[in-house]
Amino acid sequence: MTISIVGHGYVGLVTACVFADFGNTVWVIGHTPEKLERIKSGDPIIFEPGLEELLKKNIEAGRLRFTTEYTESIPASDIIFTAVGTPPLSNGAADLSIVLKVAEDIGKNLKKGYTVVSCKSTVPVGTNKKVLEIINKVKPEGAEVDIASCPEFLREGTALSDTFAPDRIVIGSLTTRAAEMLLELHKPLPGKRVLVSLESAELIKYASNSLLATKISFANLVSFLSEKAGANAEEVLDGVGMDARIGRNFLNPGIGYGGACFPKDVKALINIGEMLHVDMSLLQAVEQVNVHAKLNFVEKVKTHVKGKRLAMWGLAFKPNTDDIREAPSIFIIKTLTEA
Repeated sequence: MTISIVGHGYVGLVTACVFADFGNTVWVIGHTPEKLERIKSGDPIIFEPGLEELLKKNIEAGRLRFTTEYTESIPASDIIFTAVGTPPLSNGAADLSIVLKVAEDIGKNLKKGYTVVSCKSTVPVGTNKKVLEIINKVKPEGAEVDIASCPEFLREGTALSDTFAPDRIVIGSLTTRAAEMLLELHKPLPGKRVLVSLESAELIKYASNSLLATKISFANLVSFLSEKAGANAEEVLDGVGMDARIGRNFLNPGIGYGGACFPKDVKALINIGEMLHVDMSLLQAVEQVNVHAKLNFVEKVKTHVKGKRLAMWGLAFKPNTDDIREAPSIFIIKTLTEA
């Protein structure tokens, strides 16, 4: 197949490299020419174990192509993925301006015949239907399009292994034809196929990330309790995590979650719930515990390391990545320097 992917961040570039490695022709559409030139030369810009080698391999094989022009790649594509940012607005809602602008640019350049447009960006329920409305308004005569949602579940630091060996592949669509086309594309990959409605696919991503954030905040809450009670938090959480219904993953106390996904997705899901008049106090508490985890660490530093010169070793929000978006380290440095 010929595929276009709009966006060359963690999701877009990793997805492009993996599908190209399966023999597809993959176009990567970017909006920053300088960054795109670096990627074309084999520099992925982002740090992700194994990505540079996979990128260079598929560039040399001629399967990966790069452009800033929709007119070059979109008409040639069977499937188009959008993998652009949805940063939070001041009220926590996802900013969909880029997603909707991209939808218009895709729609104007569709070929005559059938194309599937699938969203990998994390978007609120109902967004994909808005995208379809925009595309249908501007598409050329003779263009036939289906919309789908195919959320990603990769983790920075293990993005390639997560994409090559996913737990599940979620496909939300309005038609069987679109679902079958995406199933064919994903055929080389393992993992359970989960065929759902557009709305369910959109919500699955938010619910997954919010539950993982909840586990982290719960682990920190147990840590606070353990410290006061004279217990060992690691021992407590080991005992809890041995229950097969719970598991040990993400039950790790520390200085809170960060990164490009958990903070914004928890905020966005709270906003979605409030828009639908659902009580979101559980996730609001998750956010509060996350802030307290960072403040708790700052207070310990102030109490036990008075009058010392400090250095922060590592700024990224987690190991094996260079991503400092919403990193707890940045909050801690800022709070300590303002103290």
